[in-house]
Order: sequence, then structure tokens, then C-alpha cells
Amino acid sequence: MKYIYIVCISLFLFSCGNNEEEGHAHDAEGNHVGSEVPAISKTIWTDQTELFVEFPALVEGKTSKFAAHFTVLDKHQPVRNGSVTVSLIQGDSGIRHKVDSPSSPGIFSPALQPKQPGTYDLIFDLKTTEYSDRIVIEDVQVYASAEEASENVAEAEDAGISFLKEQAWKIDFQTAPVIKGEVYDIVHTSGVWQAAPGTYKTLVAGANGMVNFVLENLTEGMEVKRGQLLMNLSSEGLSSNNIQAEIAQAKARFNQAKAEYDRKKELYEDKIVPKAEFERVESDFRVAESNYRALASNYGAGGKQIRAPFAGFIKSISTSNGAYVEQGANLVSIGTDRSRLLKTQLNASHNPSKEAISGVWYRNDKGNWSEVEDRSIVSVGKEVEDRKPMIPVYIKVNDVVEMPKGSFTEVQIALGEAETGIVVPEAALLEDYGNYSVIVQTGGESFERRPVKIGKRNGKNAQVLSGLDAGDVVVTTGNYQVKMASMSGQTPAHGHDH
Repeated sequence: MKYIYIVCISLFLFSCGNNEEEGHAHDAEGNHVGSEVPAISKTIWTDQTELFVEFPALVEGKTSKFAAHFTVLDKHQPVRNGSVTVSLIQGDSGIRHKVDSPSSPGIFSPALQPKQPGTYDLIFDLKTTEYSDRIVIEDVQVYASAEEASENVAEAEDAGISFLKEQAWKIDFQTAPVIKGEVYDIVHTSGVWQAAPGTYKTLVAGANGMVNFVLENLTEGMEVKRGQLLMNLSSEGLSSNNIQAEIAQAKARFNQAKAEYDRKKELYEDKIVPKAEFERVESDFRVAESNYRALASNYGAGGKQIRAPFAGFIKSISTSNGAYVEQGANLVSIGTDRSRLLKTQLNASHNPSKEAISGVWYRNDKGNWSEVEDRSIVSVGKEVEDRKPMIPVYIKVNDVVEMPKGSFTEVQIALGEAETGIVVPEAALLEDYGNYSVIVQTGGESFERRPVKIGKRNGKNAQVLSGLDAGDVVVTTGNYQVKMASMSGQTPAHGHDH
């Protein structure tokens, strides 16, 4: 969704010699804009960029210098390279000025000298090494004189909380638009992590023998690569069940059966031996071949080799170095965190089903809420136990889960039909003793703290019942710093650092 344009018109009436700097616009060098012409500021968001621009009201024949602050929205960082072309267009004609680099990170300083009064479109074309963007400010007035500009440009209202671009650019800071979205009834519960089927495998002994660890530090939790050699099974020195002797015998039987098969095949093709005799010889040959290849597979100089079937970690070790094991005995289990099974429970009164569950969120190892991707509900139980009216729900999580098997986590489950309403990211909420508020960006460097009433919530968004409208822009990261600025009682001095 495109960001809704927000336009703030500011009038600064104090002279540069006044001790009170509040109310003055500033150019890209940190100088105040001349007091004979009132100053204007505008803030506009696109999908990629925030533009906060300050400039003297445009007057015929006078040069207006712009302080255009460009912020890349995805990381809320200043534009550090590229060019900006500002154009003043009326119909098919106009004037433009290009600057090839910022005067300081994020701030470009083009200038225009309008030729005639009238209503124009003010266009900023941004081109960087990463992307390009065009920002259009419609219905910008060029006045015939400074006096006319002073009479028509409205005086700015109280800016609220001042938080300069240079402050926001130096910290983790992010904003998001207030949108209309779907909100569900949320059930708060807990879940336990289990290994998903296919994410672990137990390796067994393919023959009798002595266990020899290839890796000296083979321990539980150790990471392994696919095909990595973990241990060997050696039968050297054993008088019975000697795998080396069995392989040698199987190879001899295989070679003998193959020679007989090749001889009978020629005779059969020449119609010397009957078909039944040839099929018997062929069957004996296939059995001998299969037996030999099964015994010889994964057999090396050290004996029968045990290798990791996939990349993961050692889940458990069921034997010890030097121990004797028989064929079929468990040796080692390999697991992976590529996906997990999250088992949770819902009260039977919710009448849960796979179709009724619209979303699932869980608290990850970093303490943040993560949303489970769609179609991840493996199964929902159909029965409850006596005195335990809870329905088990199994959810497959394909993210890497850095949490031990058997550990618990918080879970939120969305049920039923969605309601459409105003929603904001959970991160935008500030809580004080059960009361909620958000920091709303009213202009490029202007903010206000606004109380809100919260309705339904999930791990990602919160429903706002009152206090916000779609199109407002709220601070989602760095809102606490803006709150502290509002409580400090001090207004940052005007003039940007360059």
C-alpha cells in the first residue's frame, strides 16, 4: 500500500537575529531561510522514500534554495549517493535544477528561480545506485511578491515533538503506515517443541563388529555434514560373524554365479538349454549379486562405515568407542533444525478445526513473535480425555528453531472469521500502566504522542478502535527515543549537522 501523502505547511516569522531560533526553516548548510519570505515544509512518502523538504515560499524572480531530506524507508537511512533533479512544471513547460550529490548524507540542496506566478507541480527525481524514485508535490503556488506570499502562507501550528532527521538517522528507527487490515479473535496458549517427522534419523549397525569413532570429539550437539564419516564397524579378529569373511564369501559366490549365468545365457540363446534352467541360473545370480552389494556397501579399509545421511547435529549416541555391537543395534541419531513440530492445545469450547485456524504465532528464541506460514496445520485432534477438555493441535514450523526439543514457548492462534479494521504493528504500541499510545509522525521532523484504544491483538498487529486513521504514519522502531525527547522539556536546536 502506498504511503498517504502528509503535507505540513509551516510559517516562520522570527528574524535571524532573534534569540529564539524556534520557527525558522534552515537550508542545507544549517543557515536560516531569509525572513522576508515565509518558509514552507512538506513531507511526502512513497513506497521507497520519505522526502522532507524545507524551502522559502516560491516568489517570482527570487531564488529559493531547497533543503531536501531523503530517507530510504526500508532501513530508514539517509540517501548517501546519487543525484536529485527538482523541477517546477506548469503544463508542458517549466524549469529544473540538478544536483549530482548530497551536500551531507541525506540532504540535497537544489535551487529554483521561478519566472512567473501561478500554480505548478514541484517534482523531485531521485536517482541512486540502488534505485530511482519520483516524488510529486501538486498545486505549489508561485507568488508575485514576498508580501503576497506572507499574506497567503498559513502560520504553522505547534510542531509537537521535534525529532531531527540527523537524530533518527543515527539510531534504529522505522515508521509504518496505519492501514485497514483483517483482525481475528486470538487465543493465547503455549506449545512444546517436538521433532518433526523426517528431521531426525537413527543409524543402526549393518553388521556385527567393534565400534571405532572416526571423530575424536563425537558428542551430542555436534554439527555434522551430509555424508560425513562418523564411525566404523570392524570385525577384524572375530572368529564368528566376521563381516570381512562374509564379504569375501559373498564375492566368491557372486563371481561363481555370474560365470554360470554368462555361460548359460549363451547356451540359452543358442537354444541348447531350456528356458526354465536359464531362469533358475539367472535368479541365483541376481540373489548373489544383491547379497554381495549389500554386504560391501559403505565398507572401507576400517570396516563398515557409518555416515551422516544429511546435514544436522548429533542428537544422541547409543554406543561407546570400542564397544561390540550386533547387527541392528542403534548407534547414533542425527537431527536437524530445518523444521519443527509445535504441539499446542485449545479448549474444546473453541470447536477448533484446521479450517477454523487462520493464523499461528509463536515466541522465538529472541523473544519476538514469529508468524507460521500458511497451510502449516498438520492435524487437529478429534477427541478429548476425561477431565482434560483440551484439543491437541500440531503445527509444522519450517523456520530454523534455535530452541531445544521439549522446551515450551508462547503461542497465539487466530480463530474464526476476520474483521476489517484499523491496525498498527505491535511494535508501535507504548504502554503505561495499561494505557496505550503511539508516536505519530506529523511531518518530517514533527511528531506527537497520541493515546489509542486497543482491540484484538496478535503477535504481529493490533486493532486500533480509536485514536488513529488509515494513512497516519506511526513510529515502530525508535518510538521510545521520541517519547524521551517529548519528556525532556528541551527542543533540539535548529540547523542540521553537515
